[in-house]
Amino acid sequence: MSEWYYNHKTGEVEEGAQSLGSDRDGPYASREEAARAPEIAKERARQWAAEDEASEGD
Repeated sequence: MSEWYYNHKTGEVEEGAQSLGSDRDGPYASREEAARAPEIAKERARQWAAEDEASEGD
């Protein structure tokens, strides 16, 4: 089973770890999921920010 990565430096999806680890996000289970990496990262950042705000109120 292949692992897919999103190279945020080039904006390309890669099959397998082809580029430097600092230039890529992943692994993802599918090419489609890797292509959504920027969107996934934004969703996670929003979730973490919301969690931080909630914990500040404690």
